[in-house]
Amino acid sequence: MITINRLFDFPYYQLENYNKPDALVTKQNGVWTATSTQEYIDKANAVSRALLRMGVQKNDKIAIISSNNRTEWHIMDVGILQTGAQNVPVYPTITEDDYEYILNHSEAIYVFVSDAELVNKINSIKAKVPSLKDVFSFNEVDGCKNWNELLELGKDTSNQDAVEDRKNSVNPEDLATIIYTSGTTGRPKGVMLSHKNIVSNVLDSADRIPFNAGVSRALSFLPICHIYERMVTYIYQFYGCSIYFGESIEKISDNIKEVRPSVMTGVPRLIEKVYEKIIGKGTELTGIKKKLFFWAVGVGLKYEPYGVNGFWYELQLKLARKLIFSKWKTGLGGNLDLIVNGSAALQPRLARVFAAAEIYIMEGYGLSETSPVISVNDFRNKGFKIGTAGKIINNVEIKIAEDGEILCKGPNVMMGYFKDPEKTAEAIIDGYFHTGDIGNVDKDGFLSITDRKKEMFKTSGGKYIAPQLIENTMKQSRFIEQIMVIGDGEKMPGAFIQPSFEFVKEWAKLHGIDAGKTNEEIISNPKVIDRIKEEVDHLNTKFGNWEQIKRFELTPDVWSINGGHLTPTLKLKRKIIKEIYKDLYAKIYGNNN
Repeated sequence: MITINRLFDFPYYQLENYNKPDALVTKQNGVWTATSTQEYIDKANAVSRALLRMGVQKNDKIAIISSNNRTEWHIMDVGILQTGAQNVPVYPTITEDDYEYILNHSEAIYVFVSDAELVNKINSIKAKVPSLKDVFSFNEVDGCKNWNELLELGKDTSNQDAVEDRKNSVNPEDLATIIYTSGTTGRPKGVMLSHKNIVSNVLDSADRIPFNAGVSRALSFLPICHIYERMVTYIYQFYGCSIYFGESIEKISDNIKEVRPSVMTGVPRLIEKVYEKIIGKGTELTGIKKKLFFWAVGVGLKYEPYGVNGFWYELQLKLARKLIFSKWKTGLGGNLDLIVNGSAALQPRLARVFAAAEIYIMEGYGLSETSPVISVNDFRNKGFKIGTAGKIINNVEIKIAEDGEILCKGPNVMMGYFKDPEKTAEAIIDGYFHTGDIGNVDKDGFLSITDRKKEMFKTSGGKYIAPQLIENTMKQSRFIEQIMVIGDGEKMPGAFIQPSFEFVKEWAKLHGIDAGKTNEEIISNPKVIDRIKEEVDHLNTKFGNWEQIKRFELTPDVWSINGGHLTPTLKLKRKIIKEIYKDLYAKIYGNNN
């Protein structure tokens, strides 16, 4: 019987308990191509044998950079870890400078990339990384070695005994991976996670996700280089779920309809986009159909779990589900009943309306440094409370510091930051990891996150402002795509707002307004500015006078990762955004800044 102590134990556990014909499934040339559990293990062993023949030693570092999630990533992951080497996953969207920094800092000896674009990026900095011996690609790329060469080199099983020896020498406490965090400021930090860190987090979180073991089907598309998606894929393997890898964010709605998953992970921005699309379709309806649609949405927005709204509400909900929400579910493949949400806080109205549609979004909380899960909601046993990050998982302890900071202790807390004992000592004090997040635990044991400690600021009047809270509220408006609250040391809060240009165009067309063709024209249009001001003024009423946004400026750019506005996990790069829009800052607060 397999006991799971190291990350590479998961596929062997799956083989023993479920033996899936479609353990990992990737679309190749338009066709979903399945890899069985046995084939997954066989190929991982071939990779391990090849790496030993290539001279890979215990504690060597091998980087993997993939533009999309795919079967090869997971085979490489197990193949690398079985040799006692470490897998260093890297975001595909970072700059060449950051690639150079991470590969040098980790002393990576090999890099595996997904495609020609990444081959070119790595080739451009290869000469500046002395440790790097070679680059391999998953796709066929001219002039680049292909990962199939490893499978060929590892075909001969004569050194499998050496692989078994290496596997047996890997202890649960050994380093498994270095995750380079997508820092909002400065160089990325290398978070060192051991096998035990991640395995404990998988096993301690697993009972919070209701799976039909051996039957459930998952869709994986969030970046696998992030510990959140990676840890969840180990949970899928543990439960014998078939994992289908989404082609891209752009194709996600097509993939959902094709794969018909029962579970997937999500981030708030994606869920907001799905909701906006659904509402957009509802707006196009006419007559009684339109009235029914928005009546159902109104019912959904009042949703509370466990029937607390009473008999009359539950009757309306039943009708709304039959007439309207069942169509939402069909549009999302028909089987999707669970989305595990991470990365940032979800607007409570989205949790309500999707739960009303029987698509439950279970919000959780964690960080790379905590492998990552600290808490998560679970609809069963009254473990779901809207607007919270759920209850703390097994074997993890938290306490709230005097200043409100969340401190975490448990087997999931990282080994430290790679080559940075000073930052490690600042972050882990008396065994507690200082998360940098402000929050509280209510009487029922539910954790709520109110803001990032470093992002809170004081106005010149000495009042504290929690920007994330205000931003999440303002993004409830369909007119507002992105917003950043500013005003540290100023007399009042202000904001940069990136309008939802698509929605503004729809609104303008509906009202016979010529808003302009370009983004620059749209943000200069007085009617657009006035309409967004109406939204801001309305949502301001939810806050104290000192917290309300008094002035704002619209930005013409669509905020993006490539534009430098967002981290790969779609968090705001606040310092960079403030620098990009320094002229707008001066307009809000006067030119003396």
